[in-house]
Amino acid sequence: MPRPFTPKVITANALLEGDVVYFTANDGWSREMCQAEVLEDQAHAELRLIEASRQQAEIVGAYLADVKAGDNGPEPTHFREDFRRTGPSNYFHGKQAEAS
Repeated sequence: MPRPFTPKVITANALLEGDVVYFTANDGWSREMCQAEVLEDQAHAELRLIEASRQQAEIVGAYLADVKAGDNGPEPTHFREDFRRTGPSNYFHGKQAEAS
């Protein structure tokens, strides 16, 4: 029996900077997960992933990531996605430094 579809967002890396980005409802990219389009239907999610993947001049490696509803928008359900959205871990910079 197939696993039921759970809500997802589309994520990728910005081609030039390498930052983690999220696909928005207006076909753009945001560095903030809270602005990502939440996809509730598998067929629609697959179509949106195709649309996002076509933006090869802007991003690389687009894929669907599981999320759950949170107080400020979608939140990751897997530690890998939570790790990706907080930025590099090799030293204190980027998103980690901005949060202070």
